[in-house]
Amino acid sequence: MKISVMNLARVVKTLAAAVLATALISPVTTATASQQPQAHPVDREIRAMSFNIHHGVGVDDRLDLQRVADLIEDEDADVVGLQEVDRHHSERSDFVDQAGWLAKELNMHVVYGANIDRDPLNPGEPRRQYGTAILSNSPIISWDNTYLPKYEGHEQRGLLRARVVVRGVPVQVYNTHLQHNDADERVEQAEAIKELIGTPDDSVVLLGDLNATPDAPEIKTLVDELVDAWEEAGVGDGYTYPVEDPNRRIDYVLSSDDVVARSAAVVTTDASDHLPVHADLLLPGSRVGVGNGK
Repeated sequence: MKISVMNLARVVKTLAAAVLATALISPVTTATASQQPQAHPVDREIRAMSFNIHHGVGVDDRLDLQRVADLIEDEDADVVGLQEVDRHHSERSDFVDQAGWLAKELNMHVVYGANIDRDPLNPGEPRRQYGTAILSNSPIISWDNTYLPKYEGHEQRGLLRARVVVRGVPVQVYNTHLQHNDADERVEQAEAIKELIGTPDDSVVLLGDLNATPDAPEIKTLVDELVDAWEEAGVGDGYTYPVEDPNRRIDYVLSSDDVVARSAAVVTTDASDHLPVHADLLLPGSRVGVGNGK
Protein backbone atom coordinates (compact mmCIF):
# COMPACT_ATOMS: atom_id res chain seq x y z
CA MET A 1 0.00 0.00 0.00
CA LYS A 2 2.83 2.39 0.85
CA ILE A 3 4.48 1.86 -2.54
CA SER A 4 1.21 2.54 -4.41
CA VAL A 5 0.75 5.83 -2.57
CA MET A 6 4.26 6.94 -3.46
CA ASN A 7 3.76 6.07 -7.11
CA LEU A 8 0.48 7.97 -7.12
CA ALA A 9 2.23 11.00 -5.66
CA ARG A 10 4.82 10.90 -8.41
CA VAL A 11 2.12 10.76 -11.09
CA VAL A 12 0.26 13.71 -9.59
CA LYS A 13 3.46 15.71 -9.35
CA THR A 14 4.35 14.97 -12.96
CA LEU A 15 0.90 15.99 -14.20
CA ALA A 16 1.00 19.21 -12.21
CA ALA A 17 4.36 20.11 -13.70
CA ALA A 18 3.06 19.46 -17.23
CA VAL A 19 0.00 21.68 -16.67
CA LEU A 20 2.17 24.48 -15.31
CA ALA A 21 4.54 24.24 -18.27
CA THR A 22 1.64 24.44 -20.72
CA ALA A 23 0.24 27.50 -18.96
CA LEU A 24 3.60 29.24 -19.14
CA ILE A 25 4.39 28.33 -22.74
CA SER A 26 0.99 28.92 -24.42
CA PRO A 27 0.84 32.74 -24.04
CA VAL A 28 4.36 33.06 -25.43
CA THR A 29 3.49 30.87 -28.41
CA THR A 30 0.32 32.87 -29.15
CA ALA A 31 2.12 36.20 -28.91
CA THR A 32 4.86 34.98 -31.24
CA ALA A 33 2.30 33.87 -33.86
CA SER A 34 0.49 37.22 -33.73
CA GLN A 35 3.76 39.00 -34.41
CA GLN A 36 4.42 37.10 -37.63
CA PRO A 37 4.46 39.43 -40.67
CA GLN A 38 1.42 39.26 -42.93
CA ALA A 39 1.88 37.75 -46.40
CA HIS A 40 2.22 40.29 -49.20
CA PRO A 41 -0.85 40.56 -51.46
CA VAL A 42 -0.36 38.55 -54.64
CA ASP A 43 -0.86 40.06 -58.08
CA ARG A 44 -4.14 39.16 -59.77
CA GLU A 45 -3.82 37.56 -63.21
CA ILE A 46 -6.27 38.23 -66.00
CA ARG A 47 -6.36 37.00 -69.59
CA ALA A 48 -7.54 39.84 -71.83
CA MET A 49 -8.56 39.22 -75.45
CA SER A 50 -9.33 41.47 -78.41
CA PHE A 51 -11.38 39.90 -81.20
CA ASN A 52 -13.01 41.45 -84.25
CA ILE A 53 -15.73 38.86 -84.88
CA HIS A 54 -16.93 40.22 -88.27
CA HIS A 55 -20.56 39.85 -87.07
CA GLY A 56 -20.02 36.12 -86.64
CA VAL A 57 -19.16 35.42 -90.29
CA GLY A 58 -15.97 33.48 -90.93
CA VAL A 59 -13.61 33.38 -93.88
CA ASP A 60 -15.83 30.65 -95.31
CA ASP A 61 -18.70 33.21 -95.48
CA ARG A 62 -20.64 31.13 -92.99
CA LEU A 63 -22.49 32.74 -90.09
CA ASP A 64 -21.59 30.70 -87.00
CA LEU A 65 -21.53 32.54 -83.70
CA GLN A 66 -20.93 29.26 -81.89
CA ARG A 67 -17.39 29.20 -83.31
CA VAL A 68 -16.73 32.54 -81.65
CA ALA A 69 -18.09 31.30 -78.33
CA ASP A 70 -16.08 28.08 -78.52
CA LEU A 71 -12.86 29.97 -79.20
CA ILE A 72 -13.36 32.33 -76.26
CA GLU A 73 -14.14 29.38 -74.00
CA ASP A 74 -11.20 27.31 -75.26
CA GLU A 75 -8.79 30.20 -74.72
CA ASP A 76 -10.13 30.74 -71.20
CA ALA A 77 -10.38 34.51 -71.59
CA ASP A 78 -11.41 36.50 -68.51
CA VAL A 79 -12.31 39.70 -70.33
CA VAL A 80 -12.92 40.11 -74.07
CA GLY A 81 -13.24 43.20 -76.25
CA LEU A 82 -15.34 42.34 -79.31
CA GLN A 83 -15.59 44.51 -82.41
CA GLU A 84 -18.08 44.40 -85.32
CA VAL A 85 -20.88 43.03 -83.18
CA ASP A 86 -24.47 43.06 -84.48
CA ARG A 87 -27.52 43.50 -82.30
CA HIS A 88 -30.81 42.82 -84.09
CA HIS A 89 -29.00 44.38 -87.04
CA SER A 90 -30.09 42.62 -90.23
CA GLU A 91 -30.50 39.35 -92.05
CA ARG A 92 -26.71 38.96 -92.26
CA SER A 93 -26.74 37.98 -88.57
CA ASP A 94 -30.34 36.67 -88.38
CA PHE A 95 -31.33 39.76 -86.33
CA VAL A 96 -29.69 38.14 -83.28
CA ASP A 97 -28.49 40.12 -80.28
CA GLN A 98 -24.97 38.76 -80.69
CA ALA A 99 -23.57 40.34 -77.53
CA GLY A 100 -26.40 38.97 -75.43
CA TRP A 101 -26.22 35.55 -77.07
CA LEU A 102 -22.48 35.22 -76.44
CA ALA A 103 -22.84 36.36 -72.82
CA LYS A 104 -25.53 33.77 -72.17
CA GLU A 105 -23.65 31.00 -73.97
CA LEU A 106 -20.44 31.73 -72.04
CA ASN A 107 -22.10 32.67 -68.76
CA MET A 108 -20.32 36.03 -68.77
CA HIS A 109 -21.30 39.60 -67.96
CA VAL A 110 -21.69 41.94 -70.95
CA VAL A 111 -22.03 45.58 -71.95
CA TYR A 112 -22.64 46.84 -75.47
CA GLY A 113 -21.70 50.04 -77.25
CA ALA A 114 -24.09 50.85 -80.11
CA ASN A 115 -22.11 53.11 -82.42
CA ILE A 116 -24.70 52.69 -85.16
CA ASP A 117 -28.27 52.78 -83.89
CA ARG A 118 -31.16 52.59 -86.36
CA ASP A 119 -34.92 52.33 -86.16
CA PRO A 120 -36.39 48.82 -86.43
CA LEU A 121 -37.80 47.60 -89.71
CA ASN A 122 -41.21 47.19 -88.06
CA PRO A 123 -42.77 49.07 -85.13
CA GLY A 124 -42.25 47.36 -81.80
CA GLU A 125 -39.17 45.43 -82.86
CA PRO A 126 -35.75 46.03 -81.23
CA ARG A 127 -33.53 48.77 -82.61
CA ARG A 128 -30.95 47.70 -85.17
CA GLN A 129 -27.48 48.25 -83.78
CA TYR A 130 -23.83 47.69 -84.64
CA GLY A 131 -20.81 48.31 -82.47
CA THR A 132 -18.60 46.82 -79.81
CA ALA A 133 -19.03 44.70 -76.69
CA ILE A 134 -17.12 43.76 -73.57
CA LEU A 135 -17.55 40.31 -72.04
CA SER A 136 -16.28 39.71 -68.52
CA ASN A 137 -16.16 36.78 -66.13
CA SER A 138 -16.01 39.31 -63.29
CA PRO A 139 -18.85 41.66 -62.33
CA ILE A 140 -19.19 44.93 -64.24
CA ILE A 141 -19.88 47.75 -61.78
CA SER A 142 -20.17 50.67 -64.21
CA TRP A 143 -19.92 51.33 -67.94
CA ASP A 144 -20.41 53.86 -70.73
CA ASN A 145 -19.86 54.29 -74.45
CA THR A 146 -18.45 57.55 -75.86
CA TYR A 147 -18.50 58.51 -79.53
CA LEU A 148 -15.11 59.28 -81.08
CA PRO A 149 -14.34 61.99 -83.70
CA LYS A 150 -15.88 61.17 -87.08
CA TYR A 151 -15.25 62.62 -90.51
CA GLU A 152 -18.20 63.29 -92.80
CA GLY A 153 -19.47 60.18 -94.55
CA HIS A 154 -17.54 57.82 -92.31
CA GLU A 155 -18.75 55.26 -89.80
CA GLN A 156 -19.31 56.36 -86.23
CA ARG A 157 -16.77 54.81 -83.87
CA GLY A 158 -16.79 54.70 -80.08
CA LEU A 159 -14.88 53.93 -76.92
CA LEU A 160 -16.68 51.42 -74.70
CA ARG A 161 -15.67 51.35 -71.04
CA ALA A 162 -16.45 48.76 -68.37
CA ARG A 163 -15.18 48.92 -64.82
CA VAL A 164 -14.81 45.34 -63.65
CA VAL A 165 -13.70 43.82 -60.37
CA VAL A 166 -11.17 40.99 -60.62
CA ARG A 167 -10.87 39.13 -57.33
CA GLY A 168 -11.48 42.31 -55.41
CA VAL A 169 -9.37 44.57 -57.63
CA PRO A 170 -11.09 47.16 -59.91
CA VAL A 171 -9.88 47.51 -63.50
CA GLN A 172 -10.97 49.93 -66.20
CA VAL A 173 -11.41 47.91 -69.42
CA TYR A 174 -11.78 49.83 -72.68
CA ASN A 175 -12.66 48.55 -76.14
CA THR A 176 -12.58 50.35 -79.46
CA HIS A 177 -12.50 49.97 -83.24
CA LEU A 178 -10.80 52.81 -85.14
CA GLN A 179 -11.61 54.02 -88.66
CA HIS A 180 -10.23 51.66 -91.28
CA ASN A 181 -9.55 54.01 -94.20
CA ASP A 182 -8.34 57.36 -92.85
CA ALA A 183 -5.09 57.74 -90.88
CA ASP A 184 -5.79 61.38 -89.94
CA GLU A 185 -9.14 60.40 -88.48
CA ARG A 186 -7.52 57.57 -86.53
CA VAL A 187 -5.00 60.03 -85.05
CA GLU A 188 -7.86 62.22 -83.82
CA GLN A 189 -9.65 59.18 -82.44
CA ALA A 190 -6.49 58.02 -80.64
CA GLU A 191 -6.01 61.47 -79.13
CA ALA A 192 -9.62 61.42 -77.93
CA ILE A 193 -9.12 57.99 -76.36
CA LYS A 194 -5.98 59.20 -74.58
CA GLU A 195 -7.92 62.14 -73.17
CA LEU A 196 -10.91 60.00 -72.16
CA ILE A 197 -8.73 57.53 -70.29
CA GLY A 198 -6.83 60.35 -68.63
CA THR A 199 -5.07 59.40 -65.39
CA PRO A 200 -7.45 57.00 -63.66
CA ASP A 201 -7.09 55.62 -60.15
CA ASP A 202 -7.53 52.06 -61.43
CA SER A 203 -5.37 49.93 -63.68
CA VAL A 204 -6.30 50.17 -67.37
CA VAL A 205 -6.64 47.62 -70.17
CA LEU A 206 -7.40 48.85 -73.71
CA LEU A 207 -8.52 46.30 -76.29
CA GLY A 208 -9.21 47.00 -79.90
CA ASP A 209 -8.99 46.65 -83.63
CA LEU A 210 -6.98 49.82 -84.20
CA ASN A 211 -6.60 49.39 -87.97
CA ALA A 212 -2.99 50.57 -87.77
CA THR A 213 0.42 48.92 -87.45
CA PRO A 214 2.68 49.55 -84.45
CA ASP A 215 4.79 52.20 -86.21
CA ALA A 216 1.75 54.39 -87.06
CA PRO A 217 1.35 57.80 -85.37
CA GLU A 218 -2.02 56.83 -83.86
CA ILE A 219 -0.48 53.82 -82.12
CA LYS A 220 2.43 55.92 -80.88
CA THR A 221 -0.13 58.36 -79.44
CA LEU A 222 -1.69 55.57 -77.41
CA VAL A 223 1.57 53.99 -76.23
CA ASP A 224 2.72 57.37 -74.89
CA GLU A 225 0.72 56.41 -71.81
CA LEU A 226 -0.03 52.71 -72.35
CA VAL A 227 2.09 49.60 -72.85
CA ASP A 228 1.73 47.26 -75.82
CA ALA A 229 1.45 43.74 -74.39
CA TRP A 230 2.81 42.19 -77.58
CA GLU A 231 5.95 44.31 -77.45
CA GLU A 232 6.42 43.28 -73.83
CA ALA A 233 5.64 39.57 -73.98
CA GLY A 234 4.75 38.41 -77.50
CA VAL A 235 6.91 36.13 -79.62
CA GLY A 236 7.12 36.62 -83.40
CA ASP A 237 5.37 39.17 -85.58
CA GLY A 238 1.91 38.91 -83.97
CA TYR A 239 0.11 39.42 -87.29
CA THR A 240 -3.68 39.34 -86.97
CA TYR A 241 -4.99 40.32 -90.42
CA PRO A 242 -6.07 39.03 -92.87
CA VAL A 243 -6.79 35.49 -91.72
CA GLU A 244 -5.92 33.85 -95.04
CA ASP A 245 -2.41 35.34 -95.10
CA PRO A 246 -1.72 37.49 -92.04
CA ASN A 247 0.74 40.27 -92.86
CA ARG A 248 0.05 43.06 -90.35
CA ARG A 249 -0.61 43.55 -86.66
CA ILE A 250 -3.65 45.75 -86.16
CA ASP A 251 -5.36 44.13 -83.14
CA TYR A 252 -4.04 45.05 -79.70
CA VAL A 253 -3.99 44.52 -75.97
CA LEU A 254 -2.64 47.67 -74.29
CA SER A 255 -2.42 48.42 -70.58
CA SER A 256 -1.29 50.98 -68.05
CA ASP A 257 2.32 50.69 -66.90
CA ASP A 258 1.34 49.25 -63.51
CA VAL A 259 0.19 46.09 -65.31
CA VAL A 260 2.74 43.42 -66.25
CA ALA A 261 2.31 41.38 -69.43
CA ARG A 262 3.45 37.80 -68.82
CA SER A 263 2.64 36.43 -72.27
CA ALA A 264 0.79 37.28 -75.47
CA ALA A 265 -0.51 35.08 -78.27
CA VAL A 266 -2.41 35.21 -81.55
CA VAL A 267 -5.01 32.47 -81.98
CA THR A 268 -5.54 30.68 -85.30
CA THR A 269 -9.20 30.48 -86.33
CA ASP A 270 -11.51 30.68 -89.34
CA ALA A 271 -14.38 32.17 -87.30
CA SER A 272 -13.72 35.72 -88.55
CA ASP A 273 -11.59 37.71 -90.98
CA HIS A 274 -9.36 38.74 -88.02
CA LEU A 275 -7.30 36.57 -85.70
CA PRO A 276 -7.87 37.29 -82.02
CA VAL A 277 -4.99 38.26 -79.75
CA HIS A 278 -4.85 37.75 -76.00
CA ALA A 279 -2.41 38.57 -73.22
CA ASP A 280 -1.94 37.25 -69.70
CA LEU A 281 -1.65 40.29 -67.45
CA LEU A 282 -0.71 40.71 -63.80
CA LEU A 283 -2.80 43.38 -62.09
CA PRO A 284 -1.26 45.16 -59.12
CA GLY A 285 -4.67 46.44 -58.06
CA SER A 286 -6.23 49.84 -57.67
CA ARG A 287 -4.20 52.61 -56.07
CA VAL A 288 -7.25 53.78 -54.12
CA GLY A 289 -9.35 50.62 -53.68
CA VAL A 290 -12.86 49.85 -54.83
CA GLY A 291 -14.98 52.97 -55.06
CA ASN A 292 -17.69 54.46 -57.22
CA GLY A 293 -15.46 56.66 -59.37
CA LYS A 294 -15.31 56.32 -63.10
